[in-house]
Amino acid sequence: MAISTYLDAGKAALMEEMQRDALVWALGEDLGRGGVFGQYAGLAEQFGGERIVDAPISEAAIMGTAVGAAMTGTRPVVEMRFSDFALCAIDELVNQAAKARYMFGGQTRVPLVAREPVGMWRSSAAQHSQSLESWYTHIPGLVVVMPSTPADNKGLLKTAIRSDDPVVYMEHKDLWGLEGEVPEGEHLVPFGSARVVRTGTDVTIVSWSKTVHTAEEAATALATRDIDAEVIDLRSLWPWDEETVFASVSKTGRLLVAHEAVGVSGFGAEIITSVCEQHYDALRAPPQRVTAPRVPIAYSPPLEDIARVTTTRIIEATQKMLSK
Repeated sequence: MAISTYLDAGKAALMEEMQRDALVWALGEDLGRGGVFGQYAGLAEQFGGERIVDAPISEAAIMGTAVGAAMTGTRPVVEMRFSDFALCAIDELVNQAAKARYMFGGQTRVPLVAREPVGMWRSSAAQHSQSLESWYTHIPGLVVVMPSTPADNKGLLKTAIRSDDPVVYMEHKDLWGLEGEVPEGEHLVPFGSARVVRTGTDVTIVSWSKTVHTAEEAATALATRDIDAEVIDLRSLWPWDEETVFASVSKTGRLLVAHEAVGVSGFGAEIITSVCEQHYDALRAPPQRVTAPRVPIAYSPPLEDIARVTTTRIIEATQKMLSK
């Protein structure tokens, strides 16, 4: 094990995969200077401009190039800078990459990774702060991944690069500096395998990305009030680990889903619906969601904070559920 940041763990994953497989390469804006957050720093010097490729400011051109390159046998890692900007390439990703394997009868695949930094970060306002994961979980053909720790950012990115299907890989911008233990060498985390962050018997709290840490803090605080919360980090949203979530809810009888994305049509609704459809008899109280309201994210820090999922909101929602 070694201590690494979330950012450096992702960079190590890409570097190791580029060393392992000459067909792996990366393209996007500003990669030559290390990427907008520094997550590609030093890679251009190591691998050269033919494998760390600077692209014009056109997300559609970047994604379209990657889709074609993936269909011809390479494994591109596509840097979109912000998940908000990736919407300029939605046709190439949703109508082309996600559909090609099906429409060509399996004769071609699109093994690309679309890295889309997500979430609120330092007053970045409404066009640089969104969490749009539920958009992609709705699209057949796409894998959707949201790591919350440095170890998972390494293990899941390596798995994504080796995947034969297009992967929307969403890293939270506010986690870049997070430090943690990361296995050295070959470390792969499979899709569809949740991580039980904390075991408990009174309530199941399901989350992903940065909100996992908020949920864990809330669970620690709830323990001082004699409430034993189990916290589950989904890690990938599609596929998602139904088995682990269902087993936990069957044990606790209560479910709370917390995520930074807007609650309306958010992926939390899919989890709650699945639990209600298949394990309704296990529930002792109606499931709850703690999410962002359906508002644009403000530049003003006080207004931005209104949209945040906080430990206080999770604690209050949990206590309300247990009081029924």
